[in-house]
Parts: sequence; C-alpha cells; structure tokens
Amino acid sequence: MDIYTSILGAADAAEHHDRLHHLAHHHAVDVLRLSRADLARRRLRTRTEAGLEVAIALPREQKLFEGALLALTEDRALVVRVETEHWLRLAPRDTAAALRLGYFCGNLHWRVRFEQAHVLVAVETDARVYLERLEGLLAEGVVTLLPDAGAAK
Repeated sequence: MDIYTSILGAADAAEHHDRLHHLAHHHAVDVLRLSRADLARRRLRTRTEAGLEVAIALPREQKLFEGALLALTEDRALVVRVETEHWLRLAPRDTAAALRLGYFCGNLHWRVRFEQAHVLVAVETDARVYLERLEGLLAEGVVTLLPDAGAAK
C-alpha cells in the first residue's frame, strides 16, 4: 500500500502539463475518485480506479481538492477526482412552504443550495432516504419534487 502525506499541486497546473500528458498517453495516470464528503478528510484508506490500495495522511494545512496531484514520477501519476454530485430539486408551493422546507432541511442538517425559487438538496446517501423523510411534505403538496435538470454541479 502506498501512503501519501502531501499534495504535490494541481493536476491542471502548467508545470505538470507536459509530464501528465505524456503519462496519460501511456495509460499511466491513475485516479483516486472521492466523494465530496471525503475531500474534508485528512486521513483515509481507499482504492484507486486501477485497484491499488492507498492511504492518505495529510498535514492540517493541506486539503484534498478536485485535481489534487498526489504522485508524479517518471512512470506514473495519481490524481484526485471528485464524484459527480446529485441533487434533489424541490419547489415549495409558496413562501410559507419555503420556510417550512428550509426549517425541515436545516433540522436534518442537509446540505442545500438555492436556484431561483427552488431548494436543491445534496444527495449524500441513498436518495430514497431523503424521499422518505420528505414524504409528508410531498403528499401534502407543500413541496414538489422536480426533475434534476442540470442540478449536478
């Protein structure tokens, strides 16, 4: 198992471009795909897309990010990629429903963002869990679940 204790920089930085481009043509760039929640972790153990077991033990002043370069040698590179986020798009019926939905989401500590009159809830576990919690509001017609048209950002 390889252990990574620092981030070398960003994979899209100009100084790494030529080396990464060369390695990519030789299928020597491995990817460590992480959830958005895992980015906040300093220590974790997981597997790369190529199946290699790795451990990360970063100092407090470093934080994982999309495109973080963990390894860059003559024959290989390891780059962090973040999984695509999925969101539930909810449309409250009116202002009172929006306040009720906001209170509800806050009480459950759900990560949300707002787009116009819609509340988007980050799906960080099985979507069914969120829908079960929202069942009462959806059944009352207080909130409508809309298709996720472009909400995965």
